[in-house]
Amino acid sequence: MNQHLKHIHPLAWTIIIGTMFGRLVTSMSIPFLSIYLTQVLGASPTQTGFTVAVSSLAGVLISFYGGYISDVIGRKVVMLVSVFGWAAVFFGFSAAQHLWVFFLVNTLNGLCRAVFEPTSRALLSDITPKDHKLLVFNLRYAAINLGVVFGPIIGLQLGSAKSTFPFLIAGIVYIAYGVVLFLQFNLHRTSLPEPSRVQAPRLLEALATTGRDRVFLPVLLGTIFCVLGYGHFSSTLAQYLAMNSHFEDGRQLFSYMLSLNAVTVLIVQYPIVRTASKFPPLIPLILGNACVALSLLLFGLSESVAVLMFSVVLFTVGEVLLFTMMDMLIDRIAKPEWKGTYFGTIGFNNIGNVVAPIQGGLLLDYFGAYNGPAVFGPLAITAALGLPFLITAHRRLTARERLISKSESNNVQF
Repeated sequence: MNQHLKHIHPLAWTIIIGTMFGRLVTSMSIPFLSIYLTQVLGASPTQTGFTVAVSSLAGVLISFYGGYISDVIGRKVVMLVSVFGWAAVFFGFSAAQHLWVFFLVNTLNGLCRAVFEPTSRALLSDITPKDHKLLVFNLRYAAINLGVVFGPIIGLQLGSAKSTFPFLIAGIVYIAYGVVLFLQFNLHRTSLPEPSRVQAPRLLEALATTGRDRVFLPVLLGTIFCVLGYGHFSSTLAQYLAMNSHFEDGRQLFSYMLSLNAVTVLIVQYPIVRTASKFPPLIPLILGNACVALSLLLFGLSESVAVLMFSVVLFTVGEVLLFTMMDMLIDRIAKPEWKGTYFGTIGFNNIGNVVAPIQGGLLLDYFGAYNGPAVFGPLAITAALGLPFLITAHRRLTARERLISKSESNNVQF
């Protein structure tokens, strides 16, 4: 393992460690936003749903551009502008006092995330040798969850459900992250890939290219429903627990569930990835989608904390199956010169994160927080709609790779 770690680029380590601290401070604040809006500002679940959803909507609209532009002008400029912009967004959250201000700032939050995330993942792919990509992508995912282990508990102690102070801390951390990135880019500039020198394809052409990819398109459609199911954990479930007096101190319970989610990821990630890497890359996504859908149903049926915690573990297993192999899958099916574009385009699956808080908020408004099956039953069904698309993608990828293998074999014989 130590030999593999030595081959990781210093800038990749910066992104991995920066991701850990970034997720630590964001998990102190963002997951509690829906509770803050309903409990402190007095917003309705539907109003809260739209305010939370706008971040993902902005991300959907801009994520393609982030990856696309980084392919043309280079990763450095895009990442530095977006990370310092992100810091300003968190300062905006800390100063906000009205619902419309939260709506505006959360829109900018989605824009910055949607530009920075696909570009940083594309850079990791650029600077990492093929044999070490799975390790690097999973170190990044482990860093995310290591941050989330402690973030919600710290946020609870800082009063994140009642105060915007944790957003101020997040802004300071992202400024530090940006400064370190700037120094690392300058230090290792000679070892970084150059921006494309050929004329960039038109945006519509780039969209058409990814859209015509018979494997990528059903992957995108299927993961929209996967992300839809995943998005209910930090939006609908948070409001459901805070509003339901059946569970004593739902805010505290939710923070423990967030931490359990992250701890479970750290425990199960390595054995799951080790096992899943032996299977075709879409099989883990199919199993993960099924686990997330089932766990949502159990959230609605749960009447005890023990069942809720079991549901979190099942949800987390599904999450790991879905997202640990996602970056490797995109890297595998993307055209080499368009990796940023593919990583950016997969961001359209955040349509699921747009729909999740709105769908959950409407169901909570209509059925109330005391009718769990009526709220979470439809959520589970919609999450499961991703299965047919993922199964289709699996069949097409298998056929494509079989054809490529046969063609290469014939060329060798020739």
